[in-house]
Amino acid sequence: MWPEIFAVLFVCVVVCVLGGVKQKHSLVSASCCESTTARVLLCVRVVCLRGVLAVRAGSSMKRGKKDEVAAADGENDTGSASAKKVKKTKEPEAPILYEDPPDKLTSKDGRKANMKITSWNVDGLRAWVKKKGLDWVREEDPDVLCLQETKCAEKSLPAEITSMPEYPHKYWAGSDEKEGYSGVAMLCKTEPIKVTYGIGKEEHDKEGRVITAEFPNFYLVTAYVPNSGRGLVRLDYRKTWDVDFRSYLSELDMQKSVVLCGDLNVAHQEIDLKNPKGNKKNAGFTPEEREGFTQLLEAGFTDSFREIYPDQTHAYSFWTYMMGCRDKNVGWRLDYFVLSSSLLPGLCDSKIRNKAMGSDHCPITLHIAV
Repeated sequence: MWPEIFAVLFVCVVVCVLGGVKQKHSLVSASCCESTTARVLLCVRVVCLRGVLAVRAGSSMKRGKKDEVAAADGENDTGSASAKKVKKTKEPEAPILYEDPPDKLTSKDGRKANMKITSWNVDGLRAWVKKKGLDWVREEDPDVLCLQETKCAEKSLPAEITSMPEYPHKYWAGSDEKEGYSGVAMLCKTEPIKVTYGIGKEEHDKEGRVITAEFPNFYLVTAYVPNSGRGLVRLDYRKTWDVDFRSYLSELDMQKSVVLCGDLNVAHQEIDLKNPKGNKKNAGFTPEEREGFTQLLEAGFTDSFREIYPDQTHAYSFWTYMMGCRDKNVGWRLDYFVLSSSLLPGLCDSKIRNKAMGSDHCPITLHIAV
């Protein structure tokens, strides 16, 4: 557009000059010259006006195109921003669940398992029965069923469990001072040689935490180990318990091999809970409790699960009811089968039945040849 304007202006100037020359030679009056000059100025104005209008039109067109491009870019930017937001927003991590492998029913020395024992912290026997816990027990069909945290005096036991024909030999222990607190039970298909309660120390036995059954080839001990409590208010008591309980088990072990099962209220190693760093000052994972369990193993006993699955992660037996922890598998391994070292040749399998519902703990099962 600007080259055209300049050309027109050039023509007007030439006309003006020639007109002036002609007027000079023709001796035309000054009025003619002024008339010519006026025409040239009018022409220049017209040309300039056309140029201005053209420039404005061009600018409008360019702005329109820019707006279109900007709008398109805006759409793309919005899409990009959304995409960036989507990228920045972390997808919730899919929980890593433990898959209980098929049961192994043969020991390392080639013997077939002839004893199946199940242990389960039921977190209240009456509620557990209502949640159909006994249906799972009948399906699992262990030779001996050990229960912890029954929270039920013998006089208040549900008829559904006291009348179970599958287990004619039933033994119960509860707190002497607090009804509905602590408590353990043992249900057997075969009658034991002898059954005792507690560990021989009044300060511990009044809470109903231990039952021991003597069988021909071993002792079976089921225990609900004291929790150190919120704020570790019972940690000192727990340390005393650990020493006395270890002494009790060692004395039994000098007579016959020992199978200890139950809720031992400790995650021994970092692999045994989901969040070890955040729980080092919490009950169940304090250095004192972990050391107590280490000393038990050093006294000649073995954690049967870690004996078979030393590096297995995400294998837990307890999940708090809060925050959907079980669905997320944010848990602890607090339930154990601990064996005298002399029983290891007959160990077949140590199971965590993490799909069984009815409590904040899941059951565990031992297959052993004795």
